Amino acid sequence: MEKDRLLAFSDGVVAILITIMVLEFRPPHNSTWAALGALAPTFLSYLLSFLYIGIYWNNHHHMMYLVKRVNGGVLWANMALLFCLSLVPFTTAWLGESGGAIVPTAVYGVSLILPAFAFLALQTLLIRSDGPTSALAKAVASDNDWKGKYSPVFYAIGIALSFFYPPLAWALYVLVALIWLAPDKRVERMVAEKH
Repeated sequence: MEKDRLLAFSDGVVAILITIMVLEFRPPHNSTWAALGALAPTFLSYLLSFLYIGIYWNNHHHMMYLVKRVNGGVLWANMALLFCLSLVPFTTAWLGESGGAIVPTAVYGVSLILPAFAFLALQTLLIRSDGPTSALAKAVASDNDWKGKYSPVFYAIGIALSFFYPPLAWALYVLVALIWLAPDKRVERMVAEKH
């Protein structure tokens, strides 16, 4: 199967998710600086989630660029990733409205760890579909995947910390986003070679 339809569908879903998130970001009812300042937690949760959606979109495109074909398993794995990402607008709104309370912070962490596992499953099925000598398989073959290995650990620690001191959990969530702002260097190198 061709990958173009999968990419077009994924792009559409990501665009809708970002739109949903920004629509949840409502203006203040009063025209004062204090009213605007009260929206800071909502804005910060939106900003972090926007970064995460953008990071997944960017890495998804880089990964799919290296792939020649997709199959039914890949389509379902991609749907699983999109499903996990579709939870982010809900958890973002809840986190923002709660001002970063314990349970919303923990649930937000769960909504971050789920796409991480879904992305790994998609990557695994893409390699299986394209074969062990594919460009993607070669790109991720190195053991230098510290970001992929430690991100779920940081999310899990953040989820646990949510119940004791939520600001530390937020710091971990921000740290992981900052780590992933630069796409996976292994895949980037292969994309540059292929291009």
